[in-house]
Amino acid sequence: MTVIAIEEHWTTPDLRQALERLPGDRRDDSLVLNEHGDTLALLEDLDAARLAVMDEQGVDLQVLSVAPPATGPLDPADAVATSRDLNDAAAAAVARRPERFRAMATLPMAEPSAVVAELERAADLGFVGAMVYGRTGDVPLDDPRYDDLFAVAAARGLPVFIHPQIPPRAVREASYSGFDPMTDLALSTFGWGWHLEAAVAALRLIARGTFDRHPDLQIVLGHWGELLLFWVDRIQSLARTAGLDRPVVEYLRSNVVVTTSGMFNPALLRHALTVTSVDRLVFSTDYPFQRPTRADVERFLAEFDSDADREAFTSGNARRVFGLGDDVAR
Repeated sequence: MTVIAIEEHWTTPDLRQALERLPGDRRDDSLVLNEHGDTLALLEDLDAARLAVMDEQGVDLQVLSVAPPATGPLDPADAVATSRDLNDAAAAAVARRPERFRAMATLPMAEPSAVVAELERAADLGFVGAMVYGRTGDVPLDDPRYDDLFAVAAARGLPVFIHPQIPPRAVREASYSGFDPMTDLALSTFGWGWHLEAAVAALRLIARGTFDRHPDLQIVLGHWGELLLFWVDRIQSLARTAGLDRPVVEYLRSNVVVTTSGMFNPALLRHALTVTSVDRLVFSTDYPFQRPTRADVERFLAEFDSDADREAFTSGNARRVFGLGDDVAR
């Protein structure tokens, strides 16, 4: 069975160094998580080491995306230049191994006036979507200055992946501090805070009427929908309050694609299928932060009701959502 993984990260030494040079009030403290064990070496490899892990896992094709925080914290001019460099590097990796890689674009969100042009350029290079974050500085993703991004993404059939990010410093101090530094960081990132940030960003897009203006827009949420699928009964009330065209659950079912992010828990699958349908679920490992084995993957795939559902999850839905075509990774 073909397996396409769509949330698989990478970075470059140049980006890492640029982010590390930022002053303390703009530095993303979650960068330290990229340096655990061999994670950084794997992030910076787009060749033999990555392919070896893919082969071990049984992953045929990765859709590459730059690891958080990408270029968001950089100065606007640096964000534009660095995003372009990253996209050129990803395009070169895809060109070297088109049977193993595709890529999502990195966008210069710190310079909103340059976002659409870079998305269009990346699309023309063959990129299959874009990865963004819920905030850039103090500007939320649903701010009107980014609406052209969603208009172009919808028109060109490019899904927009909203990846988790570390909460604002004031939120971290109020809600995620008081322990030792690493526990504070863990609580505010992979332990909880990351996922609330992504969920809030998606909810704000819904409440802003983004999908009413752009009904063909597709967003992607990792980690089984960043908690939203588990809180549908409460968030339903937003539709009436915000004057939306449809119930919130309908946006989740028609405009949101959900990835596993390496969380191969059958209970999560069963719950997701009570809220949305199997054609909205896609495979991902969250490489290299999560590294499920081939056995882990095979055990999880056995939980699907049919071969057709398994194929939709492992490759068919990714082909459709990301426009990969039936000839990819056969």
